[in-house]
Amino acid sequence: MNHSSIKITPLSKTDYELWLILWQNYLTFYETSLPSSTTETTWRNLLNESVAIYGFGAWREDVLVGITHVVLHPNTWNTTDCCYLEDLYVADNVRGQGVGRALIEYVYSFAKDQDCNRVYWTTQESNAAARKLYDAIATQTDMVQYRKDL
Repeated sequence: MNHSSIKITPLSKTDYELWLILWQNYLTFYETSLPSSTTETTWRNLLNESVAIYGFGAWREDVLVGITHVVLHPNTWNTTDCCYLEDLYVADNVRGQGVGRALIEYVYSFAKDQDCNRVYWTTQESNAAARKLYDAIATQTDMVQYRKDL
């Protein structure tokens, strides 16, 4: 698959059923689950122009083969927003065919158009396939993430 066969578009209301399949597969990949209320809220936020959360889909023909969600937010180290690439998932049957790269490049363009100062994301240390792509298109920092769920 080449980039020209992949079309990236903002997710729309009519994409829900297709998005939900990929969203559930993404959660399964990370061996987690969420209450349906969280999934429903996530979907509503992706479509709500008043919320700085955006969703994009990668399409091959009429099939949704990848999704990404980003969050724009202010920060203390710059005067413009950051773009946090929170979720990225590509269907198993098209992995390694340029879909992930196309989604990330779309996010780069979107963030630049929104006057963001950077795009950043995290992944599991063991996610070797994704990290190979990430190493090719971004710089790994030396920051270590700590977290306390509330």
